[in-house]
Amino acid sequence: MSTSSMGDKFSRLAALRPSTRSAVGETSPSDGDSSEVARLLGATTGHNRYGEHLVIRKWFPTPEPCLGHDDPRRTRALRMLLPNGASKIESKRRARADDDLANDPGQWLFLDTETTGLAGGSGTYAFLVGLAWWDSGGLQVEQFFMRDFAEEHSLLLALDGRMAERRVLVTFNGKSFDWPLLETRFRMTRAIAPRIPATHLDMLHPARQLWRLRLGSVRLSELERQILRVSPGSRLDWSRDYDVDSSQIPEIYFNFVRGGPAEPLLPVIHHNQMDLRGLAALAGHILEMIAGGQDNETSDGARPAHEPLDLYGLSRLFDRRGEARLARKTCRAALATGLPAEHDRAARRDLARLAKRAGDLGGAVEMWESLLSPRQTRVSEIRSANPVGSLTLERILMRGMADSNSLTAGDGQLRAALEAPAALTNSH
Repeated sequence: MSTSSMGDKFSRLAALRPSTRSAVGETSPSDGDSSEVARLLGATTGHNRYGEHLVIRKWFPTPEPCLGHDDPRRTRALRMLLPNGASKIESKRRARADDDLANDPGQWLFLDTETTGLAGGSGTYAFLVGLAWWDSGGLQVEQFFMRDFAEEHSLLLALDGRMAERRVLVTFNGKSFDWPLLETRFRMTRAIAPRIPATHLDMLHPARQLWRLRLGSVRLSELERQILRVSPGSRLDWSRDYDVDSSQIPEIYFNFVRGGPAEPLLPVIHHNQMDLRGLAALAGHILEMIAGGQDNETSDGARPAHEPLDLYGLSRLFDRRGEARLARKTCRAALATGLPAEHDRAARRDLARLAKRAGDLGGAVEMWESLLSPRQTRVSEIRSANPVGSLTLERILMRGMADSNSLTAGDGQLRAALEAPAALTNSH
């Protein structure tokens, strides 16, 4: 290994090591350097008993607050975003006071971090913690930045104060990454206990249910472009055209800590602000979509308000949250607007299952029949030929009531469709 390569590795390790404090509590960099960094970033200096950190505050007129207090749909829509909302057992365990907090967007605290690594672990620091909340008709963003690892205690104490004011944490993939990382950093201070949120809403999970069928990728930047229609001059007026790549952010910070210029930090600050704005806009959009149910047309009636696959995703979200009636209603709307063939069959199967669960056996049979091509045996024929007892698919095929050659290798949904009406027969 070359001497220069070895030197680079030791330099990186040195950047990871927290710097020591002086007896009077001074931190590195020097006061002159610190003021220059603060000026460049548009920051002020935050003070508490653990020292200093930088604070960057900016108010944005968009996105606007979601579903105001006077909107009667708000409580029901918010309830569907609560963790394990479809589980009666989990609902009983969660305190009613916590649910009331979650139902108040004024208690929401959006959070996004920029870190020294993307894999997590005890050696990873959150050097920039971005927070946001709805205020004065827009979004107030506040970012805590540590110029040096010795400022971590001060930053975490400031974060603890904000979390005491707003008890509902809202993140995007924060349950898997941001919050576990911050909990680790709190515990490693051995001085500041992590403040557990009353409720943690992770918007990644409903986003997957709603849009993964259509988009595949549900990265926040992709959702901004495809779902929120973020673009310069639009209602959500910002752009990621010159956004910094997330994979480059750790090295940008390491270079700064090692004495490099502060200018490369500006795109990182901006990236974090856009993530917070995108998260808030996404939360509002998801709530509006849930509250709107199966609304199919825009105000001018020119086109559907939602893509067919989005409606199908919404029906699956309703189903997982225990809203069977809304799930059926929205699934019908998705079928009416025209789903791709492979998803059309899955939606019909889901609709048959929901109808059976609701006791609507006629509706269930109608959906099962729609899964059969005209050349295949109708479900009504299977039922009339077997008025008593239950037939498995194999017995149906053996009696010649359906042609086994008509069942393609990938048509597991048809198999379920043929077995299900036989089970229905037992109920008569």
